[in-house]
Amino acid sequence: MGKGKLAKFADLASYPHVFEYPYSVVDNVPFEMKGKWGESFFKNDHPIVLELGCGRGEYTVGLGRLFPEKNFIGVDIKGARMWSGATESLRSGMTNVAFLRTNIEIIDRFFATDEISEIWLTFSDPQMKKPTKRLSSSFFLERYRKFLKDGGLVHLKTDSNFLYTYTRLLIEENHLPVQVQTDDLYHSGQADEILSIQTYYEQQWLDRGLNIKYIKFALPKEGTLIEPDVEIEMDDYRSYNRSKRSGLQTAK
Repeated sequence: MGKGKLAKFADLASYPHVFEYPYSVVDNVPFEMKGKWGESFFKNDHPIVLELGCGRGEYTVGLGRLFPEKNFIGVDIKGARMWSGATESLRSGMTNVAFLRTNIEIIDRFFATDEISEIWLTFSDPQMKKPTKRLSSSFFLERYRKFLKDGGLVHLKTDSNFLYTYTRLLIEENHLPVQVQTDDLYHSGQADEILSIQTYYEQQWLDRGLNIKYIKFALPKEGTLIEPDVEIEMDDYRSYNRSKRSGLQTAK
């Protein structure tokens, strides 16, 4: 029998590479490692990469294995999910992986100017009715600018045609430099070792015959970001653990 939530949270509290600062405590507890992740935790000056909305942490752990010369931090508020990646990386003795349990809306409180080199957004909730909650929105990109290096990379990997289209239009509206863009990753010839890391939910999307979309773009610090003023067709299927998007059944 697997561990329950309480046992998983107890584990996380004891893990040396997991930091927990949800809304409920962040205002009362200063985050002293801001600007010092490399020096204080990783003990090196290697580039630091974030996975925002890391879920079970498959990408954070997978990237950590592929790139021992980089440091990776998975961020999510769902501790019971994060436990999987945190436990795997701890048991594997990985020293270039950490996890931060917090609300992504306050992500800029934990990292200093130019401290982060890249950001991964893997299967984020598309938030079709709430533009400011989309992790690729100008609202969040402005937050990322506070700690992402000038021209640092943002990766979006998603099942959602809505989120992919929205992000593509935002990039076009703001003339952001695009390095890779495809609406069918695994039939594009561009699914290299990095992009082929598959999360728990991605495997289920693929089983249902959905195309995986991917965009990699650079985020310069200069310029005012503008939201695309266009209506986008909403996804017509139900997504796991999100509000209902249609009657298409999820796997049992």
